[in-house]
Amino acid sequence: MISSRLWSRCRPIAEQCRDHPFAQGIASGRLERPVFQHYVAQDAFFLEAFARAYALCVARAPDRESMRAFKRLLDAVDDELELHRSYAERWKVDLAAAPTQATSAYTDFLLRVASLESPAYAAAAMAPCMRLYAWLGQQLKPVALRDSPYYEWIETYSSDEFDAHATALEALVDRLAGDEAALYRHYSTAMRLELAFFESSLASR
Repeated sequence: MISSRLWSRCRPIAEQCRDHPFAQGIASGRLERPVFQHYVAQDAFFLEAFARAYALCVARAPDRESMRAFKRLLDAVDDELELHRSYAERWKVDLAAAPTQATSAYTDFLLRVASLESPAYAAAAMAPCMRLYAWLGQQLKPVALRDSPYYEWIETYSSDEFDAHATALEALVDRLAGDEAALYRHYSTAMRLELAFFESSLASR
């Protein structure tokens, strides 16, 4: 399957994300709270753009089955945003914070692809976020401290429900297909932007 090959080729970047001090700090609970607060604000901005990219895919889907699949994924983003709203209330996070350069680079990339290219290529640009977070949750959960203040984050992304959403998006990548070299360019770009997002969050302290 195309999605499996894309993930395999980008697995080294995923491992860099897993081993990054930001992800390891979430698992250990040692990540400084201001860093996580910054991340939550930036991720909320990102997810708003992610939802818009899904909406563009719904509108431009080549058939009803794809349209429905993208619509279900769009609806799921609101659940993730609810988690961020919960963090914001508890930890006094300003969800109206301006995007950083790393955040803008990622959101601009996603919206450009979703606006100008077919949903096949938009799916390839969006799939790394979903698969990476599902994989990170699954990788970190066995070693995470249960009393980490960020354990809820790990539980969310290690859940069967989130993995099912990632799998559904990968199924769209496989079904809609396209030129694999172009799909890989978008997929690998998104993976590198994910790593830059973590680095930017850590640099905020």
